[in-house]
Amino acid sequence: MRDLPRRSVLGLLGAAGLAGVPGVAAAQPSSAPPAGVTGAEAPSRSATALAPPPGGWRAVAEDVRAETRWAWKSYVDRAFGHDQIKPVSGTSEEFFVPGHPMGLTVVEALDTLWLMELDAEFAQGVAWVKASLDFDVDAPFQVFETNIRLLGGLLSAYHVSGDAALLALARDLGDRLLVAFTKSPTGIPYRYVNLRTGAVSSPETNLAETGTYITEFGSLSKWTGDRKYYDAAKKAMKYAYDKRTSYNLLPWDVHAETGAWRNRYTTIGPPADSFYEYLWDGWHLFGDRDLKAWWDVLLKAVLRHQTDVVNGRLWFSPVDAFTARRDSRTQSELASFFGGLFAESGDIARGRAYHDSWTAVQDRYGVLPEGIDYTSLRPTSAGNQLRPEYADGAFFLWLATRDELYRERAHRHYQEMKRTSRTTYGYTILTDVTTGAKGDFCPGYWWSEQLKYYWLIFGDARRFDYTSHYLSTEGNLFLGARR
Repeated sequence: MRDLPRRSVLGLLGAAGLAGVPGVAAAQPSSAPPAGVTGAEAPSRSATALAPPPGGWRAVAEDVRAETRWAWKSYVDRAFGHDQIKPVSGTSEEFFVPGHPMGLTVVEALDTLWLMELDAEFAQGVAWVKASLDFDVDAPFQVFETNIRLLGGLLSAYHVSGDAALLALARDLGDRLLVAFTKSPTGIPYRYVNLRTGAVSSPETNLAETGTYITEFGSLSKWTGDRKYYDAAKKAMKYAYDKRTSYNLLPWDVHAETGAWRNRYTTIGPPADSFYEYLWDGWHLFGDRDLKAWWDVLLKAVLRHQTDVVNGRLWFSPVDAFTARRDSRTQSELASFFGGLFAESGDIARGRAYHDSWTAVQDRYGVLPEGIDYTSLRPTSAGNQLRPEYADGAFFLWLATRDELYRERAHRHYQEMKRTSRTTYGYTILTDVTTGAKGDFCPGYWWSEQLKYYWLIFGDARRFDYTSHYLSTEGNLFLGARR
Protein backbone atom coordinates (compact mmCIF):
# COMPACT_ATOMS: atom_id res chain seq x y z
CA MET A 1 0.00 0.00 0.00
CA ARG A 2 1.29 3.42 -0.87
CA ASP A 3 2.66 5.93 1.58
CA LEU A 4 0.86 8.97 2.96
CA PRO A 5 -0.61 11.42 0.45
CA ARG A 6 1.49 13.05 -2.14
CA ARG A 7 0.79 15.46 -4.79
CA SER A 8 1.62 15.63 -7.85
CA VAL A 9 0.31 17.59 -10.76
CA LEU A 10 -1.45 20.65 -11.94
CA GLY A 11 -2.78 22.25 -15.07
CA LEU A 12 -0.91 25.00 -16.87
CA LEU A 13 -3.03 27.97 -17.96
CA GLY A 14 -6.24 25.98 -17.51
CA ALA A 15 -9.43 28.03 -17.26
CA ALA A 16 -12.91 26.62 -16.69
CA GLY A 17 -15.42 28.64 -14.73
CA LEU A 18 -17.72 27.01 -12.19
CA ALA A 19 -21.07 28.59 -12.90
CA GLY A 20 -23.10 29.78 -9.96
CA VAL A 21 -20.38 29.71 -7.31
CA PRO A 22 -20.01 33.13 -5.66
CA GLY A 23 -16.47 34.46 -5.66
CA VAL A 24 -15.38 32.16 -8.47
CA ALA A 25 -14.27 33.87 -11.66
CA ALA A 26 -12.35 33.02 -14.77
CA ALA A 27 -8.76 32.13 -13.91
CA GLN A 28 -6.14 34.79 -14.55
CA PRO A 29 -2.59 34.34 -15.86
CA SER A 30 0.06 33.01 -13.51
CA SER A 31 1.33 35.46 -10.93
CA ALA A 32 4.82 36.94 -11.04
CA PRO A 33 7.63 35.22 -9.17
CA PRO A 34 7.60 35.87 -5.42
CA ALA A 35 9.78 38.71 -4.25
CA GLY A 36 13.33 37.84 -3.35
CA VAL A 37 13.92 35.27 -6.09
CA THR A 38 17.20 35.86 -7.85
CA GLY A 39 19.35 33.98 -10.28
CA ALA A 40 19.61 33.51 -14.01
CA GLU A 41 16.90 31.84 -16.01
CA ALA A 42 19.48 29.81 -17.92
CA PRO A 43 19.20 26.08 -17.20
CA SER A 44 21.50 24.26 -14.85
CA ARG A 45 23.07 21.26 -16.54
CA SER A 46 23.24 17.89 -14.93
CA ALA A 47 26.57 16.15 -15.16
CA THR A 48 24.75 13.19 -16.70
CA ALA A 49 22.47 15.08 -19.10
CA LEU A 50 21.66 12.91 -22.11
CA ALA A 51 21.70 13.80 -25.79
CA PRO A 52 18.43 13.44 -27.71
CA PRO A 53 17.97 9.72 -28.36
CA PRO A 54 18.28 8.06 -31.78
CA GLY A 55 15.04 8.55 -33.64
CA GLY A 56 14.16 11.62 -31.61
CA TRP A 57 11.67 12.04 -28.80
CA ARG A 58 8.83 10.49 -30.77
CA ALA A 59 10.72 7.20 -30.76
CA VAL A 60 10.91 7.38 -26.98
CA ALA A 61 7.18 8.07 -26.82
CA GLU A 62 6.47 5.03 -28.99
CA ASP A 63 8.58 2.94 -26.65
CA VAL A 64 6.53 4.24 -23.69
CA ARG A 65 3.34 3.29 -25.50
CA ALA A 66 4.66 -0.19 -26.31
CA GLU A 67 5.62 -0.74 -22.67
CA THR A 68 2.17 0.43 -21.56
CA ARG A 69 0.44 -1.94 -23.98
CA TRP A 70 2.61 -4.84 -22.79
CA ALA A 71 2.03 -4.09 -19.10
CA TRP A 72 -1.73 -3.68 -19.68
CA LYS A 73 -1.89 -7.07 -21.40
CA SER A 74 -0.13 -8.67 -18.45
CA TYR A 75 -2.59 -7.02 -16.07
CA VAL A 76 -5.59 -8.16 -18.13
CA ASP A 77 -4.25 -11.70 -18.43
CA ARG A 78 -3.29 -12.05 -14.77
CA ALA A 79 -5.32 -9.63 -12.65
CA PHE A 80 -8.10 -7.93 -14.63
CA GLY A 81 -10.62 -6.28 -12.31
CA HIS A 82 -8.38 -6.59 -9.28
CA ASP A 83 -6.99 -3.42 -7.77
CA GLN A 84 -3.33 -4.13 -8.51
CA ILE A 85 -1.13 -6.71 -10.17
CA LYS A 86 1.85 -8.23 -8.40
CA PRO A 87 4.10 -8.26 -11.45
CA VAL A 88 6.83 -10.57 -10.19
CA SER A 89 4.57 -13.43 -9.14
CA GLY A 90 1.79 -12.68 -11.62
CA THR A 91 -0.83 -12.60 -8.88
CA SER A 92 -3.06 -9.78 -7.65
CA GLU A 93 -4.06 -7.86 -4.53
CA GLU A 94 -6.67 -5.35 -3.44
CA PHE A 95 -6.03 -1.81 -2.23
CA PHE A 96 -9.22 -0.70 -0.49
CA VAL A 97 -10.90 -3.79 0.96
CA PRO A 98 -9.22 -7.20 1.27
CA GLY A 99 -11.05 -9.73 -0.84
CA HIS A 100 -13.19 -7.11 -2.58
CA PRO A 101 -11.73 -5.88 -5.89
CA MET A 102 -12.66 -2.38 -7.09
CA GLY A 103 -10.76 -2.40 -10.39
CA LEU A 104 -8.46 0.37 -9.19
CA THR A 105 -5.86 -0.18 -11.93
CA VAL A 106 -8.58 -0.14 -14.59
CA VAL A 107 -9.99 3.18 -13.39
CA GLU A 108 -6.55 4.75 -12.95
CA ALA A 109 -5.38 3.69 -16.42
CA LEU A 110 -8.35 4.87 -18.48
CA ASP A 111 -7.39 8.39 -19.51
CA THR A 112 -3.74 7.36 -19.99
CA LEU A 113 -4.84 4.65 -22.42
CA TRP A 114 -7.04 7.17 -24.24
CA LEU A 115 -4.28 9.80 -24.50
CA MET A 116 -1.94 7.15 -25.92
CA GLU A 117 -4.60 6.25 -28.52
CA LEU A 118 -4.76 2.71 -27.20
CA ASP A 119 -8.43 2.69 -28.06
CA ALA A 120 -9.07 -1.05 -27.83
CA GLU A 121 -7.55 -1.14 -24.36
CA PHE A 122 -9.52 1.96 -23.34
CA ALA A 123 -12.77 0.40 -24.55
CA GLN A 124 -11.92 -2.80 -22.69
CA GLY A 125 -11.44 -0.86 -19.47
CA VAL A 126 -14.61 1.22 -19.87
CA ALA A 127 -16.63 -1.93 -20.55
CA TRP A 128 -15.38 -3.47 -17.30
CA VAL A 129 -16.21 -0.31 -15.34
CA LYS A 130 -19.74 -0.07 -16.71
CA ALA A 131 -20.43 -3.76 -16.17
CA SER A 132 -18.70 -4.41 -12.85
CA LEU A 133 -17.89 -1.31 -10.79
CA ASP A 134 -20.30 -0.96 -7.87
CA PHE A 135 -19.83 1.31 -4.86
CA ASP A 136 -22.51 -0.26 -2.66
CA VAL A 137 -19.85 -1.88 -0.47
CA ASP A 138 -20.29 -2.44 3.26
CA ALA A 139 -16.74 -1.48 4.22
CA PRO A 140 -14.77 1.63 5.21
CA PHE A 141 -12.93 3.35 2.36
CA GLN A 142 -10.19 5.92 2.81
CA VAL A 143 -11.80 9.14 1.61
CA PHE A 144 -8.64 10.79 0.26
CA GLU A 145 -7.46 7.83 -1.79
CA THR A 146 -10.95 7.04 -3.04
CA ASN A 147 -11.35 10.65 -4.15
CA ILE A 148 -8.11 11.16 -6.03
CA ARG A 149 -8.05 7.66 -7.53
CA LEU A 150 -11.55 6.32 -8.15
CA LEU A 151 -13.56 9.55 -8.34
CA GLY A 152 -10.76 11.30 -10.20
CA GLY A 153 -10.33 8.38 -12.59
CA LEU A 154 -14.02 8.28 -13.42
CA LEU A 155 -14.16 12.04 -13.95
CA SER A 156 -11.17 12.01 -16.27
CA ALA A 157 -12.60 9.08 -18.22
CA TYR A 158 -15.84 11.04 -18.58
CA HIS A 159 -13.91 14.12 -19.72
CA VAL A 160 -12.08 12.24 -22.47
CA SER A 161 -15.05 10.15 -23.62
CA GLY A 162 -18.26 12.06 -22.83
CA ASP A 163 -19.82 8.78 -21.66
CA ALA A 164 -22.68 9.75 -19.33
CA ALA A 165 -22.56 6.39 -17.56
CA LEU A 166 -19.12 7.29 -16.20
CA LEU A 167 -20.40 10.60 -14.85
CA ALA A 168 -23.32 8.79 -13.20
CA LEU A 169 -20.88 6.47 -11.44
CA ALA A 170 -18.80 9.45 -10.38
CA ARG A 171 -21.84 11.19 -8.93
CA ASP A 172 -22.86 8.07 -7.02
CA LEU A 173 -19.38 7.84 -5.51
CA GLY A 174 -19.23 11.57 -4.80
CA ASP A 175 -22.47 11.38 -2.83
CA ARG A 176 -21.12 8.52 -0.75
CA LEU A 177 -17.87 10.38 -0.01
CA LEU A 178 -19.67 13.62 0.79
CA VAL A 179 -20.99 12.11 4.03
CA ALA A 180 -17.45 12.23 5.47
CA PHE A 181 -17.65 16.04 5.20
CA THR A 182 -21.26 16.65 6.19
CA LYS A 183 -21.06 14.51 9.34
CA SER A 184 -17.98 16.37 10.56
CA PRO A 185 -18.58 19.25 13.02
CA THR A 186 -15.79 21.25 11.39
CA GLY A 187 -16.29 20.25 7.75
CA ILE A 188 -12.87 18.56 7.75
CA PRO A 189 -13.60 15.07 6.42
CA TYR A 190 -13.20 11.93 8.46
CA ARG A 191 -10.49 9.71 7.01
CA TYR A 192 -12.85 6.78 6.38
CA VAL A 193 -16.46 6.37 5.32
CA ASN A 194 -18.46 3.18 4.81
CA LEU A 195 -19.72 3.50 1.24
CA ARG A 196 -22.93 1.57 1.97
CA THR A 197 -23.94 2.72 5.44
CA GLY A 198 -22.34 6.16 5.59
CA ALA A 199 -20.66 5.35 8.91
CA VAL A 200 -17.61 7.54 9.42
CA SER A 201 -14.42 6.82 11.35
CA SER A 202 -10.91 8.06 12.09
CA PRO A 203 -11.21 11.79 12.83
CA GLU A 204 -7.43 11.88 13.37
CA THR A 205 -6.36 13.15 9.97
CA ASN A 206 -3.79 15.28 8.20
CA LEU A 207 -3.50 18.31 5.98
CA ALA A 208 -3.45 16.52 2.64
CA GLU A 209 -6.49 14.44 3.57
CA THR A 210 -8.21 17.67 4.62
CA GLY A 211 -7.67 19.65 1.46
CA THR A 212 -7.22 17.47 -1.63
CA TYR A 213 -10.76 17.48 -3.02
CA ILE A 214 -11.45 20.83 -4.66
CA THR A 215 -10.66 19.80 -8.25
CA GLU A 216 -12.46 16.44 -8.18
CA PHE A 217 -15.45 17.78 -6.24
CA GLY A 218 -15.39 21.02 -8.23
CA SER A 219 -15.40 19.20 -11.56
CA LEU A 220 -18.26 17.04 -10.31
CA SER A 221 -20.16 20.21 -9.36
CA LYS A 222 -19.48 21.76 -12.76
CA TRP A 223 -20.55 18.71 -14.74
CA THR A 224 -23.64 17.90 -12.64
CA GLY A 225 -24.73 21.48 -11.89
CA ASP A 226 -24.77 20.77 -8.14
CA ARG A 227 -22.45 23.02 -6.15
CA LYS A 228 -22.63 21.01 -2.92
CA TYR A 229 -19.45 19.08 -3.71
CA TYR A 230 -17.38 22.21 -4.37
CA ASP A 231 -18.72 23.94 -1.27
CA ALA A 232 -17.81 21.00 0.97
CA ALA A 233 -14.26 20.78 -0.37
CA LYS A 234 -13.67 24.52 -0.01
CA LYS A 235 -15.13 24.63 3.52
CA ALA A 236 -12.59 22.03 4.68
CA MET A 237 -9.69 23.98 3.18
CA LYS A 238 -10.90 27.23 4.74
CA TYR A 239 -11.17 25.71 8.20
CA ALA A 240 -7.55 24.61 8.09
CA TYR A 241 -6.36 27.90 6.59
CA ASP A 242 -8.16 29.94 9.24
CA LYS A 243 -6.29 28.04 11.97
CA ARG A 244 -2.82 28.91 10.65
CA THR A 245 -0.28 29.92 13.25
CA SER A 246 1.07 33.43 13.81
CA TYR A 247 3.83 32.51 11.31
CA ASN A 248 1.16 31.65 8.68
CA LEU A 249 2.26 28.01 8.85
CA LEU A 250 0.04 24.93 9.03
CA PRO A 251 0.89 21.88 11.15
CA TRP A 252 0.11 18.71 9.26
CA ASP A 253 -1.76 16.70 11.93
CA VAL A 254 -5.35 17.78 12.70
CA HIS A 255 -8.50 16.39 14.37
CA ALA A 256 -11.58 16.53 12.16
CA GLU A 257 -14.09 16.76 15.02
CA THR A 258 -12.38 19.39 17.18
CA GLY A 259 -10.29 21.16 14.55
CA ALA A 260 -7.33 21.08 16.96
CA TRP A 261 -3.81 20.67 15.68
CA ARG A 262 -2.38 17.38 16.92
CA ASN A 263 1.30 18.23 16.30
CA ARG A 264 3.51 21.27 15.76
CA TYR A 265 5.25 20.58 12.47
CA THR A 266 4.80 21.88 8.94
CA THR A 267 6.18 20.35 5.74
CA ILE A 268 5.71 20.68 1.99
CA GLY A 269 6.00 16.90 1.77
CA PRO A 270 3.55 14.24 2.91
CA PRO A 271 1.18 14.33 4.64
CA ALA A 272 0.62 17.97 3.67
CA ASP A 273 1.84 18.30 0.08
CA SER A 274 -1.32 18.25 -2.01
CA PHE A 275 -3.12 20.74 0.26
CA TYR A 276 -0.85 23.43 -1.18
CA GLU A 277 -1.13 21.97 -4.66
CA TYR A 278 -4.93 22.15 -4.61
CA LEU A 279 -4.98 25.78 -3.51
CA TRP A 280 -3.15 26.61 -6.72
CA ASP A 281 -5.17 24.09 -8.74
CA GLY A 282 -8.51 25.42 -7.55
CA TRP A 283 -7.45 28.92 -8.57
CA HIS A 284 -6.36 27.83 -12.04
CA LEU A 285 -9.18 25.43 -12.76
CA PHE A 286 -12.04 27.52 -11.35
CA GLY A 287 -10.61 31.00 -10.88
CA ASP A 288 -11.44 31.03 -7.17
CA ARG A 289 -9.78 34.17 -5.79
CA ASP A 290 -10.04 32.97 -2.20
CA LEU A 291 -7.87 29.96 -2.98
CA LYS A 292 -5.32 32.17 -4.73
CA ALA A 293 -5.18 34.49 -1.70
CA TRP A 294 -4.70 31.55 0.67
CA TRP A 295 -1.98 30.14 -1.58
CA ASP A 296 -0.15 33.49 -1.59
CA VAL A 297 -0.17 33.75 2.21
CA LEU A 298 0.92 30.18 2.87
CA LEU A 299 3.54 30.04 0.14
CA LYS A 300 5.13 33.26 1.36
CA ALA A 301 5.47 31.68 4.80
CA VAL A 302 6.92 28.47 3.37
CA LEU A 303 9.52 30.42 1.42
CA ARG A 304 10.39 32.61 4.39
CA HIS A 305 10.64 29.96 7.08
CA GLN A 306 11.39 26.65 5.32
CA THR A 307 13.89 27.56 2.61
CA ASP A 308 17.25 25.89 3.28
CA VAL A 309 20.25 26.02 0.93
CA VAL A 310 22.83 23.33 1.61
CA ASN A 311 25.91 22.81 -0.56
CA GLY A 312 24.37 25.19 -3.08
CA ARG A 313 21.16 23.15 -3.36
CA LEU A 314 17.67 24.38 -2.56
CA TRP A 315 15.55 22.42 -0.08
CA PHE A 316 12.57 23.08 2.22
CA SER A 317 13.06 21.90 5.77
CA PRO A 318 10.27 20.79 8.11
CA VAL A 319 9.81 23.43 10.82
CA ASP A 320 7.86 24.00 14.03
CA ALA A 321 4.76 25.86 12.87
CA PHE A 322 4.53 27.77 16.17
CA THR A 323 8.16 28.91 16.41
CA ALA A 324 9.46 28.54 12.81
CA ARG A 325 12.45 26.62 14.14
CA ARG A 326 13.89 23.93 11.89
CA ASP A 327 12.88 20.40 12.86
CA SER A 328 15.12 18.37 10.55
CA ARG A 329 17.02 18.42 7.29
CA THR A 330 15.19 15.61 5.56
CA GLN A 331 13.03 15.56 2.47
CA SER A 332 10.56 13.10 0.99
CA GLU A 333 10.78 12.21 -2.68
CA LEU A 334 7.08 12.99 -2.86
CA ALA A 335 7.92 16.69 -2.43
CA SER A 336 9.91 16.75 -5.68
CA PHE A 337 6.74 17.66 -7.62
CA PHE A 338 7.07 21.14 -6.13
CA GLY A 339 9.64 22.06 -8.80
CA GLY A 340 6.90 21.85 -11.41
CA LEU A 341 4.41 23.62 -9.14
CA PHE A 342 6.82 26.54 -8.76
CA ALA A 343 7.12 26.77 -12.54
CA GLU A 344 3.35 26.71 -13.01
CA SER A 345 2.89 29.50 -10.49
CA GLY A 346 5.40 31.70 -12.30
CA ASP A 347 8.51 31.06 -10.21
CA ILE A 348 10.64 29.35 -12.84
CA ALA A 349 13.96 30.18 -11.19
CA ARG A 350 12.99 28.48 -7.94
CA GLY A 351 11.41 25.58 -9.83
CA ARG A 352 14.64 25.01 -11.73
CA ALA A 353 16.70 25.17 -8.56
CA TYR A 354 14.56 22.67 -6.67
CA HIS A 355 14.50 20.24 -9.60
CA ASP A 356 18.29 20.59 -9.82
CA SER A 357 18.51 19.50 -6.19
CA TRP A 358 16.58 16.32 -6.87
CA THR A 359 18.57 15.73 -10.05
CA ALA A 360 21.67 15.48 -7.88
CA VAL A 361 19.94 12.63 -6.04
CA GLN A 362 18.96 10.94 -9.32
CA ASP A 363 22.54 11.29 -10.54
CA ARG A 364 23.78 9.52 -7.41
CA TYR A 365 21.31 6.62 -7.25
CA GLY A 366 19.68 6.40 -10.67
CA VAL A 367 16.31 5.89 -8.99
CA LEU A 368 15.24 8.30 -6.27
CA PRO A 369 14.93 6.84 -2.76
CA GLU A 370 11.74 7.52 -0.83
CA GLY A 371 13.46 9.94 1.52
CA ILE A 372 16.84 11.57 2.04
CA ASP A 373 18.92 13.53 4.49
CA TYR A 374 19.61 16.45 2.18
CA THR A 375 22.82 17.48 3.90
CA SER A 376 24.47 14.28 2.68
CA LEU A 377 21.96 12.97 0.09
CA ARG A 378 21.97 9.68 1.99
CA PRO A 379 18.68 7.75 2.03
CA THR A 380 16.49 7.85 5.10
CA SER A 381 14.18 5.40 3.31
CA ALA A 382 15.89 3.41 0.58
CA GLY A 383 12.94 1.98 -1.34
CA ASN A 384 11.09 3.46 -4.33
CA GLN A 385 7.38 2.92 -4.88
CA LEU A 386 7.49 3.62 -8.65
CA ARG A 387 7.16 7.29 -7.82
CA PRO A 388 6.16 9.84 -10.49
CA GLU A 389 6.94 13.15 -8.77
CA TYR A 390 10.33 13.88 -10.34
CA ALA A 391 8.96 13.16 -13.83
CA ASP A 392 5.95 15.33 -12.96
CA GLY A 393 8.28 18.22 -12.12
CA ALA A 394 10.26 17.71 -15.33
CA PHE A 395 7.06 17.78 -17.39
CA PHE A 396 5.77 21.04 -15.98
CA LEU A 397 9.17 22.72 -16.12
CA TRP A 398 9.43 21.65 -19.75
CA LEU A 399 5.98 23.10 -20.44
CA ALA A 400 6.96 26.39 -18.82
CA THR A 401 10.39 26.72 -20.48
CA ARG A 402 10.48 24.30 -23.46
CA ASP A 403 14.03 23.61 -22.34
CA GLU A 404 15.14 20.21 -23.66
CA LEU A 405 17.04 19.67 -20.42
CA TYR A 406 13.80 18.53 -18.78
CA ARG A 407 13.09 16.02 -21.52
CA GLU A 408 16.61 14.68 -20.99
CA ARG A 409 15.99 14.34 -17.26
CA ALA A 410 12.64 12.62 -17.82
CA HIS A 411 14.32 10.28 -20.31
CA ARG A 412 16.93 9.32 -17.72
CA HIS A 413 14.10 8.70 -15.25
CA TYR A 414 12.34 6.46 -17.79
CA GLN A 415 15.50 4.54 -18.68
CA GLU A 416 16.30 3.89 -15.03
CA MET A 417 12.76 2.67 -14.40
CA LYS A 418 13.07 0.21 -17.30
CA ARG A 419 16.49 -0.92 -16.11
CA THR A 420 15.53 -1.51 -12.49
CA SER A 421 11.77 -2.18 -12.27
CA ARG A 422 10.78 -4.12 -15.39
CA THR A 423 9.98 -7.70 -14.49
CA THR A 424 8.08 -10.74 -15.74
CA TYR A 425 4.54 -9.33 -15.79
CA GLY A 426 5.04 -5.58 -15.68
CA TYR A 427 6.80 -3.04 -13.49
CA THR A 428 7.42 -3.38 -9.78
CA ILE A 429 8.58 -1.28 -6.86
CA LEU A 430 12.11 -1.41 -5.48
CA THR A 431 12.77 -2.20 -1.86
CA ASP A 432 16.27 -0.70 -1.98
CA VAL A 433 17.52 1.65 -4.70
CA THR A 434 21.12 1.15 -3.58
CA THR A 435 21.04 -2.59 -4.33
CA GLY A 436 18.25 -2.78 -6.91
CA ALA A 437 16.28 -5.25 -4.80
CA LYS A 438 12.74 -5.63 -6.10
CA GLY A 439 9.42 -5.96 -4.34
CA ASP A 440 6.29 -7.43 -5.93
CA PHE A 441 3.79 -4.62 -6.35
CA CYS A 442 2.67 -2.19 -9.07
CA PRO A 443 0.66 0.72 -7.64
CA GLY A 444 -2.39 1.98 -9.50
CA TYR A 445 -1.02 5.50 -9.69
CA TRP A 446 1.81 4.29 -11.94
CA TRP A 447 -0.80 3.92 -14.68
CA SER A 448 -2.40 7.29 -14.06
CA GLU A 449 0.75 9.36 -13.59
CA GLN A 450 4.18 8.13 -14.54
CA LEU A 451 3.24 6.64 -17.89
CA LYS A 452 1.16 9.70 -18.72
CA TYR A 453 3.94 12.19 -17.95
CA TYR A 454 6.37 10.24 -20.10
CA TRP A 455 3.90 10.12 -22.99
CA LEU A 456 3.06 13.81 -22.79
CA ILE A 457 6.64 15.08 -22.49
CA PHE A 458 8.01 12.87 -25.28
CA GLY A 459 5.05 12.32 -27.56
CA ASP A 460 3.55 15.62 -28.78
CA ALA A 461 0.27 13.90 -27.99
CA ARG A 462 -2.49 14.67 -30.49
CA ARG A 463 -5.26 14.27 -27.93
CA PHE A 464 -3.81 16.69 -25.36
CA ASP A 465 -4.09 20.48 -25.40
CA TYR A 466 -0.64 21.68 -24.37
CA THR A 467 -1.80 25.27 -23.82
CA SER A 468 -5.01 24.79 -21.82
CA HIS A 469 -5.28 21.74 -19.59
CA TYR A 470 -5.47 20.46 -16.06
CA LEU A 471 -3.99 17.33 -14.48
CA SER A 472 -4.96 16.47 -10.91
CA THR A 473 -2.67 15.36 -8.11
CA GLU A 474 -3.24 11.82 -9.38
CA GLY A 475 -2.51 12.84 -12.97
CA ASN A 476 -6.17 12.72 -13.99
CA LEU A 477 -7.16 14.93 -16.92
CA PHE A 478 -10.09 17.24 -16.16
CA LEU A 479 -9.37 19.87 -18.84
CA GLY A 480 -7.58 19.69 -22.17
CA ALA A 481 -8.82 16.51 -23.90
CA ARG A 482 -8.91 16.88 -27.67
CA ARG A 483 -11.60 14.51 -28.84
